[in-house]
Amino acid sequence: MRITISKENYLKAIAEAESEGEVVKAVTLTHWLHVSAPAVTMAIKRLKRDMLIRVARDGRLTLTAAGREIANRLLNRHHLIERMLTEIFGLEWYKVHDEAEQMEHAVSADFERKLLEKLGTGATCPHGNVVGLDSPRERRKRGLRLLEEVRPSERVAVVSVFERDRKLLEYLDSIGLRPGAEVEILASGEMRADGRVFQPAAAAQSRVWVRKIPVSS
Repeated sequence: MRITISKENYLKAIAEAESEGEVVKAVTLTHWLHVSAPAVTMAIKRLKRDMLIRVARDGRLTLTAAGREIANRLLNRHHLIERMLTEIFGLEWYKVHDEAEQMEHAVSADFERKLLEKLGTGATCPHGNVVGLDSPRERRKRGLRLLEEVRPSERVAVVSVFERDRKLLEYLDSIGLRPGAEVEILASGEMRADGRVFQPAAAAQSRVWVRKIPVSS
């Protein structure tokens, strides 16, 4: 069975959407991949034929073991490439996702091994996300919350951000909401980070995961 770039993209999109807590259906892929509904319908038929996905009666799409293996391989490569671009080449953190999307399909197994030897395992990507799948439920188990849920007077540290929206990443960078940034929620509802006061858009606050900074005794 030949695994094309298109098939890889669909399988990875299903895995990524699941990691954001979405129930994946055809319309989900239309949104995530910015392709037409007829194109998604044809892709689903091919992936089902190749036993890479399952299609439930209600239209829900899930990956088979074979489909999950392909998606995970691509996610791992994407993660390594993002780290390579920032840690070795110094590319801005908000640019690396788009670059990795283009490069991940061309990485050979040999080069992937070299990246692992150079970078190691266990680190987060430049956006603060762990390699592979990390659902909202798993994030909450680790004590993380969305920025929109933080109350006035609390101080939090940005842990991770949604990385699949270049405009969002550029906006977050422009106001200083980067992974590792410490943020104070003011009584007015505004926020302060790095000496600057700002009011992030509500849509942005729902894409940023934070951890509370303990109050020093």
